[in-house]
Amino acid sequence: MKSKPQAAFEKQIYLRQIEILQDLSPQELEAMDKMMPAREVEAGNVFYSPTQPAEVLFLLKKGRVSLYHLSAEGTPFITATLEEGTLFGEMVLLGQSLYGSYAEAVTSCLLCVMSRDDVRMTMLNDLRIATRLVERLGRRLLETEQRLVDFALKDVAGRVAALLLQLAQSQLVREGRANVPVVGAAEVTCTHEELARGVGAYRETITKILNEWRGQGWVELHRGRIVLLDMESLRHLAVS
Repeated sequence: MKSKPQAAFEKQIYLRQIEILQDLSPQELEAMDKMMPAREVEAGNVFYSPTQPAEVLFLLKKGRVSLYHLSAEGTPFITATLEEGTLFGEMVLLGQSLYGSYAEAVTSCLLCVMSRDDVRMTMLNDLRIATRLVERLGRRLLETEQRLVDFALKDVAGRVAALLLQLAQSQLVREGRANVPVVGAAEVTCTHEELARGVGAYRETITKILNEWRGQGWVELHRGRIVLLDMESLRHLAVS
């Protein structure tokens, strides 16, 4: 059983990984944690849907979440894969909307759920948090716009390359290196199924493309993760 100091330290590690809270002191993080208790969501659970809309903001402390839409045939199309430290939800106050999306826990997650009053008290009253929040929401908007452009103009291989590069860049953002270009090898956490749902293709098509790239030495394939080896070739494919 974990001691209280150890448990508190681990909570602060989770909070420190959240980009908008990076400027806070340990004492401020502890106070923030008390104001925003987290709840667990098991992998595979859909915890938000357009059938039960609510004005709520989620702060992903731990785990991975997929946002997706359903086609008329009921086929899911992933619009975003969210990693630890991401803020998302439905809140007019912040210009945030899930636009009819479903939110599903890809892995077991820890989520803070905030109301409009919670956001006012914990987020907008602190200039440091508010500034980082605006920056992060702006990047999310640009990423979403780019994925829409990719989907409209690129073939499946180009969309896969673009999505993998975006995931690699998002990893740098979570590490506090938002302005650092991806160089050398990079590892992203995702499955073939997630990629398929993210680019609107069949899983078999994604597996075929990735196997071809592995044969060319562009990527290494592992269970639940992909190592990008030839960044130049992937970038060329993503922009062509």
